[in-house]
Amino acid sequence: VQLQASGGGSVQAGGSLTLSCAASGKIFSINAIAWYRQAPGKERELVASDTIGGVTKYADSVKGRFTISKYNGRKSMNLQMNNLKPEDTAVYYCNAHQYGVVGLDYWGKGTQVTVSS
Repeated sequence: VQLQASGGGSVQAGGSLTLSCAASGKIFSINAIAWYRQAPGKERELVASDTIGGVTKYADSVKGRFTISKYNGRKSMNLQMNNLKPEDTAVYYCNAHQYGVVGLDYWGKGTQVTVSS
């Protein structure tokens, strides 16, 4: 599975951005999708996720502001980000997960999101 993220950029606080992630390859093997982010000097953290079974999760810091597109085996997934804050500044990564005894994770290259105050 190959993932290609796009849509990052620079916005002012309160603005919006939509991140997109295009998937190719053995998409049928994917059970869950997610967006992660990593700010300078911080660990990568989960932003939002959705499973093929319809379970959606959000980090507390983005609840009510971000919306992940539902994963129904489609070839693309989006992350709609509204009311952006400076603390949302980070490199955002899309992720696809395959369940299994070991489990497999696929990652796209990050896309930079910068929010200025």
